[in-house]
Amino acid sequence: MNKILQDSVRFALAGGLVAVALSPRLEASGFSVPELSAAGLSTANAMVANPNETGAFAYNAAAMSFHDTSSVALGGLLINMNLSVDNASGRHDSSAPEWVAAPLFQAAVKVSDKWRVGLGATTPFGLETRWDEGTFPLLSGTQTLTIPSVGTISVPTGNEPTTSLLQVLDITPTASYRVNDMVSVSAGLDYYWAKQAELDSSLAELQGRGSGVGWNVGLMFRKDAWSLGASYHSAATVGIDGTYTPLDTTLVALGAVTPGQTAKLDINLPWRLQLGGRYAISPQFAVEVDWTRIGWSEFDSIEVKTKNGGVVIFNDTNDWEDADAIRLGLTYDIRSTTQLRLGYSYDETGQTDAHFSARVPDSDRQLFSIGVAQRLGQGFTVEAGYMYVLTENRNYSGDTQYGGLGTDVNGSTAVAGNYESDVNLFAIEVSKVF
Repeated sequence: MNKILQDSVRFALAGGLVAVALSPRLEASGFSVPELSAAGLSTANAMVANPNETGAFAYNAAAMSFHDTSSVALGGLLINMNLSVDNASGRHDSSAPEWVAAPLFQAAVKVSDKWRVGLGATTPFGLETRWDEGTFPLLSGTQTLTIPSVGTISVPTGNEPTTSLLQVLDITPTASYRVNDMVSVSAGLDYYWAKQAELDSSLAELQGRGSGVGWNVGLMFRKDAWSLGASYHSAATVGIDGTYTPLDTTLVALGAVTPGQTAKLDINLPWRLQLGGRYAISPQFAVEVDWTRIGWSEFDSIEVKTKNGGVVIFNDTNDWEDADAIRLGLTYDIRSTTQLRLGYSYDETGQTDAHFSARVPDSDRQLFSIGVAQRLGQGFTVEAGYMYVLTENRNYSGDTQYGGLGTDVNGSTAVAGNYESDVNLFAIEVSKVF
């Protein structure tokens, strides 16, 4: 019987750990947050082919070479997400904090006529969700067990997801080279730091952090009114080390779990490819169309192990698919010191029905944005933007195999329901050129 209890707690630990990569504080498909600057947010992230704005550096570092000055920009994102599910137990709202902030930082330094170096800090992946206990009835509650020499006890019936929090900071050193008047190239590193992870279920709590490294390259071409851009960020693996605390004292007393046990897993972050073209219809008005593809197929499985000894606790299949996004951005100079920006994007989800998760009730979505940039003199500019993300409702019925609840909660009837969400984002950034 202790073996049964140990297995149930292992699944609970796995459920909590999987939340590192599977929870919905989302602005694009999966757990991606593609808003990397105020200018990018204002144009629905259609920035990869823009040689004029410093806000394009975070999307394509090759753009730095088309600027004859050095610059620094500092700002932040404010994110508000509304998430709810209607299921067999009624309507439930995620109780995550009303507002979440994320940093925006980008610096570019002119080294010579040919070379520029840059440093950025953004949050390209992140999440936060909080479900109250009892939201998913098949995963909540207790069951009574009779154990010889112990007696009758009550133990939890499942690993219901509750709190999930993750922030992944991307620190990006880059360098760009101006090949000639029309072409520039760039290369750099992506240092991913999962600086905060709080992952709870009805059986256990987990806190941890970790890091990983990837790389990126960029290309930009400009001739007359046309400019073309391409940017690629490699896949990367972030290793998470955590310590979990069981919540049921009975399980601890029976020796089914060990308090303070350490665990680890690797999160495979997807590669990101963005291609775009921009055309200046007039000196004041320009339009850009981008195509983005995110390699969610990299996020194929999660394997949770004990930190010391490497014993596999749980191995979960995600089976996500690569997803596309089409982005449209417009910029219009109302006057020489003021620019108006508009954007629209349609983003596909990479999450299949087979492994649908209540921690990422993901769906296709539309992004609408507007923003403005105002030059203040002496090299200062203030930029602000707003984005509204409308997510298609996802009415999920679940797989009835094994009575709808096997060893893997994802894709089962335990998480069936109609999921609704929308997101409001604000960005503000101040930059200085010198």
